[in-house]
Amino acid sequence: MSHTERLPRTRTYLMCPPEHFTVEYAINPWMDTTVPVDPALALKQWQLLKDTLTDLGHTVHVLEPRPDLPDMVYAANGAFSVDGKVYGARFAYPQRAAEAAAHRHFYVSGSWEFTDPEHVNEGEGDFAYLPGAYGGLILAGHGFRTEPVAHTEAQEVLGRPVISLQLVDPAYYHLDTALAALDDRNVTYFPEAFSPASQRVLAQLFPDAVIADRADAEAFGLNLVSDGRHVVLNTEATAMGEKVRAAGYTPVHVELGELKRGGGSVKCAVAELRP
Repeated sequence: MSHTERLPRTRTYLMCPPEHFTVEYAINPWMDTTVPVDPALALKQWQLLKDTLTDLGHTVHVLEPRPDLPDMVYAANGAFSVDGKVYGARFAYPQRAAEAAAHRHFYVSGSWEFTDPEHVNEGEGDFAYLPGAYGGLILAGHGFRTEPVAHTEAQEVLGRPVISLQLVDPAYYHLDTALAALDDRNVTYFPEAFSPASQRVLAQLFPDAVIADRADAEAFGLNLVSDGRHVVLNTEATAMGEKVRAAGYTPVHVELGELKRGGGSVKCAVAELRP
């Protein structure tokens, strides 16, 4: 099977080291407070992910972690940026609420056009951007952590069309656990994480999508970061790695077992900055 050559595009990312990472509360089905986290191992795995991204030629900015916010390592949830405009986050759970201010500070300290949200949304956890699809398309998830009305708000703030997708399985509580952009035009997703109507919408918009199965999703194989050629996934997502390879991409596996204890993997730890 031949493919157009997959070309990488240099990206800029934001990450936050898990210096204070613990699982001391449970706000998703993956969090188990009875199993202690190995903080040194979590930090080592995070550093390997950061080094992998920089070795691929990308720029990684680092957000200062706060001791009272153990989930700050999941940097994707703090905001969503498109073309220099930033739609801030407003977390669904009080345990994470203060993370939004830390992200806001990062953006307003730079040259970003930042908008505070009125509605509950968890940033890039529930938003994905495809600059080459239909002139620039935002996919947005709702059902667990982001209110549908936030999709309308994001569209007004960012000036890009937003497609609302309903998530129906609590194990895939954020869009980024069930769908990922592989390049500027195409995606991979796990259909059963979405309502039947949302599945039809995705099939219409992305006829060439890489379709994942439940085993891929359970391995957090959809919680990936791609630069258009290199697809960075966790080491458990071996079958998912083969699927993206068959579609012409190059899988790059990174061990992130400790971060998975909090219900996240590669994408959860990485926010893309789009100036």
